Amino acid sequence: MLESGGGAVLKEGALEKRSDGLLQLWKKKRCVLTEEGLVLHPPRHHHHDTACKAKELHFANMKTVDCVERKAKYVYFTVVMSEGREIDFRCPQDEGWNAEITLQMVQYKNRQAILAVKSSRQKQQLLVVSAQKMLRNAQ
Repeated sequence: MLESGGGAVLKEGALEKRSDGLLQLWKKKRCVLTEEGLVLHPPRHHHHDTACKAKELHFANMKTVDCVERKAKYVYFTVVMSEGREIDFRCPQDEGWNAEITLQMVQYKNRQAILAVKSSRQKQQLLVVSAQKMLRNAQ
């Protein structure tokens, strides 16, 4: 779960998410951005119990953040998930949620790429050491 093991809270505040329903209304969400992803909660006044239905958007499952347009006081952007699902958001232009989400997603992907390279190198080193031991034992 992102909230418990997702690292420090980097940004917290309100975002509006377009609903998936027929009317596609904008609904306020209380959002928490961490190093691992974005957690969407119902607004505080709807937050009666701790087991509320928070939605987690993990960076591992996020493909891109597309800035759609800046109009009046809002910036509209879309989070595209790996499976192709698109989630539309809007926020006041001066809050910079789209930039923060994009920056954290890129940093997350970079950390994962570095870990993958390190893991690959460690496996290669283990294979070399094992091969050297086998050669010594065979002599």
